Amino acid sequence: MDFICNLPLFMIIASLFSSVLCLLLKKKAAYTVCGILMVFLTTADAIVLYYTYAHSTFTYPMGEFPAPWGNEIRAGVLECLILLVFMIVLICSIPAGYRYLRWEVDETKHNLYCALLNLSAAAVCALVFTNDIFTGYVFLEILTLASCGLMVATETGRIVLAGVRYMIMNLLGSSLFLLGVVLLYGMTGHLLMVPLHESLAEISTDPSMMLTVTLVVGVLTIGLAIKSGLFPFYFWMPDTYGWSTPTTAAFMSSVVSKAYIFLLIKVYWRVIGIDLLERMPLHLIVLALGIAGVIFGSVSAIRSNDVNRMVAYSSAAQIGYIFMSLGIGGRAGYIAAIFHLLGHSVTKSLLFLVTPRLEEVADNSMIFKDLQGSALRDRTSGLLFTICSLSMTGIPLFAGFASKFLILLAAWDSSSYGVFTAVLIALAVSTALNALYFLRTVIRIYSHPENEDPENAEPVRRHHSLGYLIPAWTLVAVNVFLGLFPAITAGLIDSGFGMLL
Repeated sequence: MDFICNLPLFMIIASLFSSVLCLLLKKKAAYTVCGILMVFLTTADAIVLYYTYAHSTFTYPMGEFPAPWGNEIRAGVLECLILLVFMIVLICSIPAGYRYLRWEVDETKHNLYCALLNLSAAAVCALVFTNDIFTGYVFLEILTLASCGLMVATETGRIVLAGVRYMIMNLLGSSLFLLGVVLLYGMTGHLLMVPLHESLAEISTDPSMMLTVTLVVGVLTIGLAIKSGLFPFYFWMPDTYGWSTPTTAAFMSSVVSKAYIFLLIKVYWRVIGIDLLERMPLHLIVLALGIAGVIFGSVSAIRSNDVNRMVAYSSAAQIGYIFMSLGIGGRAGYIAAIFHLLGHSVTKSLLFLVTPRLEEVADNSMIFKDLQGSALRDRTSGLLFTICSLSMTGIPLFAGFASKFLILLAAWDSSSYGVFTAVLIALAVSTALNALYFLRTVIRIYSHPENEDPENAEPVRRHHSLGYLIPAWTLVAVNVFLGLFPAITAGLIDSGFGMLL
């Protein structure tokens, strides 16, 4: 076995070790360790991505017991591509949001915050690489607990209440996922994904067992749908994201919820199999809930009276796009789902990092009427917010347009007139709604307040630290790359799904 095949395990172990180390360090040293870890994870994952693209997928057996009794880590192009974007988001969110971490997190708890970030990174790596469904559940819980700790780090009353609501919903989702794992184990006697898939394929040949298999897959789906915020389970999002510190909001909305969805995609593709899944009515239910999430999430965003809640509700709509793609099914549907997942991760993280800068020049107010003219006082943040808004709306040259186009192509490839019509209407309506609330906000932040004379307006604020500018423009660059060269990313995703069989 090549040494590179050890890197996925090293990434998980290094994250866990760094988490413990940060608890023993002071603030500055803890952030240094955290930064070094993120650079290592990003570099190691890029190396594994190149290795798997040049060679093929590989599994790393844990301990001395081979499959089907042992535990395995599996790395391929799809896993490494997903994790690379997650790590880019994380490595950009920490310095870009550090200004607010200094203000909002108690001086004595910064090392604990870094420890939780490293623990979350370990859980994300494990969720992406695991080849064992029960190990997926274990790190699912670790990620939930760590992300909740990151939420309540500010210790304000509102965020503690949001944290309790978040924990209740996520523990309900985890319980349902665990119930599904137990039922699968009871039916097949396996926990590794490949033996599970083989056993389910054999069981499903008996028509009398199809209802049981469908119910088990439904329980797994509901559990992860609750955790990721699919309609109608998205009501915890506004307070969770809106009241968290920007780094936490960027990480949770762009990495945590997407890691849950990627685990579901692995379950669908590697455990259930899309051929078996499309024999169930479940994919049509997922399609319907995805479309409902797109519409109702957008309507909720329009009705919001402050920018943070608007951005949070838009996450519910974007989660809807991903599940809508999964409901379309087929290889094209899954490629579109992963592409949208990547595009939304880089865009939404930047939105949560930029909006506090606009609020800061609006007397720290999140209310829309107070934000009027904020982009004139902070032109850099205004431009960044505009770029994100154009991407979320689906304007060409940005990732949002490319992902919506791929979703439409997947619906066309489904050979179902009803599915194509429903998806086309949903995309048209949601794009109009996205334009309504995002572009309306852009117009507002570039408009002078009614009581302000443009000639005597507050001077333009030009200076930002490199710790904010470099990460912000890095995320923009990734977004534009996805928008300009979607064929490259879609090709990698397609290759990754070919290895995922």
